[in-house]
Amino acid sequence: MLQRLYVHNFRCFENFEFNLKGISSSLLIGGNGSGKSTVGDALGVFQKLGRGINRVGQLVTPSDFSYGRSEAPIRFEIEVVLRGGLYLYSLALELPEKFKQLRVLEERLEVDGRPVYTRQQAQVSLPRNSPDRNEARFSVDWHLIALPLIQDLSEMDPLRIFKNWLAQMVILSPIPQSISGESTEESLQPLQDGSNLGDWLSGLLSQYPAAYSTISDYLRDVMPDFFDFRNEILGKEAKRLLTQFVSDKAKFLLPFGALSAGEKCFFLSAVVVAANKAYGPLFCFWDEPDNFLSLSEVGHFVMELRRTFEQGGQVVMTSHNPEAIRRFSSENTWVLDRKNHLEPTLIRLLEELPKSEDLVQAWIAGDIAL
Repeated sequence: MLQRLYVHNFRCFENFEFNLKGISSSLLIGGNGSGKSTVGDALGVFQKLGRGINRVGQLVTPSDFSYGRSEAPIRFEIEVVLRGGLYLYSLALELPEKFKQLRVLEERLEVDGRPVYTRQQAQVSLPRNSPDRNEARFSVDWHLIALPLIQDLSEMDPLRIFKNWLAQMVILSPIPQSISGESTEESLQPLQDGSNLGDWLSGLLSQYPAAYSTISDYLRDVMPDFFDFRNEILGKEAKRLLTQFVSDKAKFLLPFGALSAGEKCFFLSAVVVAANKAYGPLFCFWDEPDNFLSLSEVGHFVMELRRTFEQGGQVVMTSHNPEAIRRFSSENTWVLDRKNHLEPTLIRLLEELPKSEDLVQAWIAGDIAL
């Protein structure tokens, strides 16, 4: 589980620390521009590293420095508990004078306080911390991150465990118009906009066929006339997702692309639930999952996600929706606040702020601020 996220000098974050120790589901609330989506962007940096992207310029650009202050490095830190071990990964990126792209200043991965590897500028050091790995020192291009480049040696290698967890992170801000349900390959790595849902579904069902029942059961709960779905083969590798509905003993087959935006989000949520059950526990960050839902649907949608991750894994959501906000308590709701565009984001747990009888009304009235 994610224990802590720390980000400094990245966009609107300065000494930003998000602590989630022991919390399976949580909500971020705040005004527009307060930094909610930026939390997902920072997590996305780690996800890309886990998926093999190693060039600094593909992760951050000079425009990502807070208020253009490139004289101080951008820092990312993440603490995660995996298989009983506490993993700490940190990365510092700098932009020397007259450079056009950032480069690595420092990098480090440790487990339970013992270094797996350390890096200063171009020099990487791997201590002998297991019988399988000898002590080693080597150089890496300053514009490349070492984490994706260092070869893991076994299934139990801390490097493999950590990189797999990063790669499997689910970070979502779906654009329903781009989700067609068509697939040309199999994947267990969903894209942020959800556009490769078909590929993700194909990969999930190929490796974990029992996930079909989990998805179907979820969809029947939220769409009473839903009957089943199928992944129709169109060619050697291409598939097309179809959904079937039933009413008065009549069945109607509908291409996935013809579903409404909200129905596509329900399907995406069903796949999240099935994936967490099949090959989780997963970490999921979903930016405003209620965007395309009616008020009557929001509560059920949010609570299903919360219940799923209480059984394993972790989910973080952002929202402006009163119905979503009411599904969380002050112990797992964080308030993000930013006074203006020249000030950094502040974050506080809601229970640390003065109590209000009606949180939603207090939020609307602007009575909650840090």
